[in-house]
Amino acid sequence: MTLQASGTFDVDAWDAEKPYDEQGGNKLTRAHVRKTFHGDLVGTSTTEMIAVESAAGPVAYVAVEHVQGILHGREGTFVLQHSAGSEDGTADTQWLRWLIVPTSGTGELTGIRGLGQITIGPDGGHSWSLEYTLS
Repeated sequence: MTLQASGTFDVDAWDAEKPYDEQGGNKLTRAHVRKTFHGDLVGTSTTEMIAVESAAGPVAYVAVEHVQGILHGREGTFVLQHSAGSEDGTADTQWLRWLIVPTSGTGELTGIRGLGQITIGPDGGHSWSLEYTLS
C-alpha cells in the first residue's frame, strides 16, 4: 500500500562554501544544510549539496540528505537523493524531486521506498510531499 505524507520544513543552517569551480559563467558550489521537518514527518536532517549557478541565477542542484525523525508514528532514519533545477533560474519553472534511497531506512522505517517533491511558496516557505511504501 502506498502512503501519502506532507508538511513543511525550516532551513536552520545553510553553510555554503565559495564556488570551487567557475567556467564559462557557471559556478559550482558546495553547501551543508540543516532542516527541521513539520507535519507527517517530525524530525531533522543534514544535507550535502552541490549547486550550479549561471548568469540566470541558481539553475540546478543535487544533494544527499540524511533524515532522522518520526514519519506517521514510525521512528527511524532514511536518506533522500535530491534532483532539482529551473529552466530559467526562476521559481516559476523549477522542479525539486526526492528519491528515498533504497535500503537506507533504519528502525521502524526499515524497508521504506518512495518519491517526493519540494514546493517553494510565493513567501519563500518550503513544503514537501512524499509517496512511500514500507515493506
